[in-house]
Amino acid sequence: MTDEMTNKTSMVSDASHDASLGDVNGSIETPTNASFWRKLLAFSGPGALVAVGYMDPGNWVTSVAGGATYQYTLLSVILISSLIAMLLQYMAGKLGMVTRQDLAQATRAKTSKPMGIALWLITELALMATDIAEVIGGAIALHLLFGWSMIASVLTTAFDVLLLLLLMRFGFRKIEAIVITLILTILGIFSYLVILSSPDIVAMFGGYLPQLQAVSTTGIHGADSPLLMTLGIIGATVMPHNLYLHSSISQTRKIDQTDKKQLKEAVRFMTWDSNIQLSLAFVINSMLLILGAAMFFGHADSVGTFGAMYSALNDSTIAGAIASPVLSTLFAVALLASGQNSTITGTLTGEIVMAGFLRLKIPMWLRRMITRGFALIPVIIFTLVYGGNEVKLDQLLVYSQVFLSVALPFAMAPLIFFTSSKKIMGEDFVNPKWMTILAWLIFITLTGLNIQLVIQIIGQFI
Repeated sequence: MTDEMTNKTSMVSDASHDASLGDVNGSIETPTNASFWRKLLAFSGPGALVAVGYMDPGNWVTSVAGGATYQYTLLSVILISSLIAMLLQYMAGKLGMVTRQDLAQATRAKTSKPMGIALWLITELALMATDIAEVIGGAIALHLLFGWSMIASVLTTAFDVLLLLLLMRFGFRKIEAIVITLILTILGIFSYLVILSSPDIVAMFGGYLPQLQAVSTTGIHGADSPLLMTLGIIGATVMPHNLYLHSSISQTRKIDQTDKKQLKEAVRFMTWDSNIQLSLAFVINSMLLILGAAMFFGHADSVGTFGAMYSALNDSTIAGAIASPVLSTLFAVALLASGQNSTITGTLTGEIVMAGFLRLKIPMWLRRMITRGFALIPVIIFTLVYGGNEVKLDQLLVYSQVFLSVALPFAMAPLIFFTSSKKIMGEDFVNPKWMTILAWLIFITLTGLNIQLVIQIIGQFI
């Protein structure tokens, strides 16, 4: 047996001793002699849970505001972000399937304890930033739909932990089905809204061509700069915690690890599932920005918050003849569905990250309450200090998304390193040279943009 095979077998053995998401790891059967479509159906599901993170409430404000301020210019950012996401999620899913370790476990195994704790803290902050977006989005949706006070709506979101605990009792496959249903609901609602908004088709497709204006540091009419919105979109689209999530849930499919042919096929169908679901996320994110450009361009000040968007859809002076209470209600329903979807995946990721980096396992309900508690604190403070002012809450949401972009390289670097190593992945599954070079170029570019952003933000306070 070669050193490479010995090393790989050792990694699999270690991973199986403490499997990621142990209760569901390898729990879903996959057919070996079946049609392409039956196999694709068996592997479909993890991609949907990953895609949810690319269309959470954090995307809404940045994308709609980006369209309302700069029309279709930032569509190119959504396209590039989605392609980057597909590349990174392929690497993450492959890492989990081949090594039987999630990204947190693999990183912790290759780093010192202090470095592992530091990376865990950064990842936890990114999870908190994501949770803040979910709290704000869910709370505002409840406020708009039922008229509850903002503080009551914020506190109500603390109990969504019960939702996942209930769903887990029905099995992981049921969770995947519910998530896919909610994604299709969001897709249907925004398809309807975009069709009614009658976008400029030529300008829309032109927006997918990369433009230098997207990284300009100069805003217009007092609005955030394109760079700030660009990094907000990247942070909301290419989410660092999703890399940890996919590297874990890709292992829920039962495959024969010693059968190289079966493993290759599993990686291929994982890639199909991931890319199909991320394509849906790309369409939904595009629709958010297109809606902002087609319906609200020139009225950016009127759609700066979720509540303002809700009101604008019912205001004929902004939305024109198509304005109606039905449109605004559909918007709020989609927002609530988005927040609940993200809650499910955020909880799973929290467990994966804590177990992987700290090798510490605590009950899911307690883990969820701790994560949601930390996210609630800044939102409650903002709500009480500013009296539920949605402008302030949405500013908190936008900056939470920018932090995700800053945290992204800390998850990207180890992922690229591991999947580019023949010693770790083996000859058959290591990244090809072109992919490794492209991934590191993306890493360098995003890191450079983040440094520029930090300098810009610091300059606003000097």
